[in-house]
Amino acid sequence: MATNGNLISVQNLKMYYNRGAIKALDDVSIDIHQGDVMVVIGPSGSGKSTFLRSLNLLETPTEGHIFFDGVDITARKVDLNLHRQKMGMVFQHFNLFPHMTILDNMTLAPMKVKKIPQAQAEQKALELLDRVGLKDRAGAYPIQLSGGQKQRVAIVRALAMEPEVMLFDEPTSALDPEMVGEVLDVMKELAHMGMTMVVVTHEMGFAREVGNRVLFMDEGKILEEGAPDQIFNHPKNPRLQDFLSKVL
Repeated sequence: MATNGNLISVQNLKMYYNRGAIKALDDVSIDIHQGDVMVVIGPSGSGKSTFLRSLNLLETPTEGHIFFDGVDITARKVDLNLHRQKMGMVFQHFNLFPHMTILDNMTLAPMKVKKIPQAQAEQKALELLDRVGLKDRAGAYPIQLSGGQKQRVAIVRALAMEPEVMLFDEPTSALDPEMVGEVLDVMKELAHMGMTMVVVTHEMGFAREVGNRVLFMDEGKILEEGAPDQIFNHPKNPRLQDFLSKVL
């Protein structure tokens, strides 16, 4: 099926539990274009993280299709690992290997999955760490870093695989407030460089300033979608209006 040049095309995605009693995703369809910074907002339990995690099939949908680079990754016999290599994922809780140095955390996937020689992988890792001001911490272990530093490492670790799209699942929600800014700055730089990003976040300032598209989700549905100005200054959906009145 044609995807009209979209990087990711989500078509009629449903995620049901308890024989349909719980509808985590309820017929979600959306196209994500190259260079989009799509920010997904909504109350807790609205399906935001389930939607994000379904994009690389960390959550398996009950029904529907996800096309990535024109390939239906929900189809049987698709080499899912091949497509996951092109999708960087950053979680709330960093997911760094505690027994490995930062440099080893950075080089593991490029060496194992992409068979990049160690010297080349280390050079790339050090360049990326330098970009986020952490080159001097390459020999440290995760326990020796602050939360903000760990999350910056998690971002550049994903970038080391040279993904086509970056998925962020509430990347600042586990951080102390004073560390949030340093992580958002890295994400802003990525956006300015043209990286395609899908970001689930409670940071409305980031959504407003950096996103070019904002999705509002509730009860497993996309209730409103548009540019930040439309969503924040001229919301149409009553549920969105109510949500914004509480968070802004």
